[in-house]
Amino acid sequence: MNAHALSKHGSQKDSTTEATRHFDIVLADGFVLTEFAALADALRIANRISAKTRFSWTCRSAQGGLISSPSGASVDTEPFTQKPDCDYLFVVGNRDQDNPGLSLGSVIDRYTNRNIQVFLLAEAASRYIKERGPKGAHLTTHWENSAIMKERTGLFDADNALASEDGKVVTCAGMGATLDVVLSVIGRHVSSAVLMTVANVFLHERIRDFGTRQPFGGTAGTATGDRVLDRAIEIMQDNIEEPLSVAAITKQLGLSSRSLERRFQARLGTTPNTYYREMRLARANNLLLNTAMSVREIGLACGFSGGFSVLYKSFFGVTPLQMRRSRHSAQSNKKD
Repeated sequence: MNAHALSKHGSQKDSTTEATRHFDIVLADGFVLTEFAALADALRIANRISAKTRFSWTCRSAQGGLISSPSGASVDTEPFTQKPDCDYLFVVGNRDQDNPGLSLGSVIDRYTNRNIQVFLLAEAASRYIKERGPKGAHLTTHWENSAIMKERTGLFDADNALASEDGKVVTCAGMGATLDVVLSVIGRHVSSAVLMTVANVFLHERIRDFGTRQPFGGTAGTATGDRVLDRAIEIMQDNIEEPLSVAAITKQLGLSSRSLERRFQARLGTTPNTYYREMRLARANNLLLNTAMSVREIGLACGFSGGFSVLYKSFFGVTPLQMRRSRHSAQSNKKD
């Protein structure tokens, strides 16, 4: 067994403990270790704080066996079952919403048909949305994935919440927000004192509710420590395809260009123009590596009407086409 392999069972389901809640955790190759660790460790620590087995879990995959993450850790899993017997299902993301291992419509139905609540994290949520279609506003995924989906189809505009409930299915942003989601679920079955202690073990100051906005989508609080600066960044995020001038941004904010420059320098060590350009380049790079859009289409989608390839190379060190070929070559070698 892989030296980094983790147990497929968090703890055996104890039929003598009525309060035990069981989780199935579905993993596909390339799973995000951050998300799996948040799940497994939160349940484990809740058991330790409670001094009893309040939660148990089984890791599952399509075929069972070892499933690996890009970080090198592997998890031993059991195959899917035709008649799930658990309280919750969590499906962990895996960096690539197009990965066939995330096409789990029939599996999800097995759980929801048995009245089991399903939580889909990041790319797993994106795949579900893609296959089932955007049914109203009660769907979310990681902001990075929603940006890709919007550019691909133009049909989906996520609400940028950390999680959104749609019947028995909860779509989630995943990544660091996974801890908030699993702590919220744990809180349904333990006292507030136990829940607070679990959060404190993680040094997690506040459990964010599902409706909290993702940082890239505009936070409810302050991301930079300066609310005016937060608003300036939010305006930039909302105007990627057709960038505004700094003068237009400051007009909306009701302050001078010089004042905004001072705020950027003080908090972020850069200028508004540089920050805005790098934000758009980061979005462009994401589209380049995760969509089939042409370089020209990507440039236009990120507000570069001309000179995109030159600007991209000056920032990333290679041309957009070289970056895309390098990515495709790496993926081909991995498959081989």
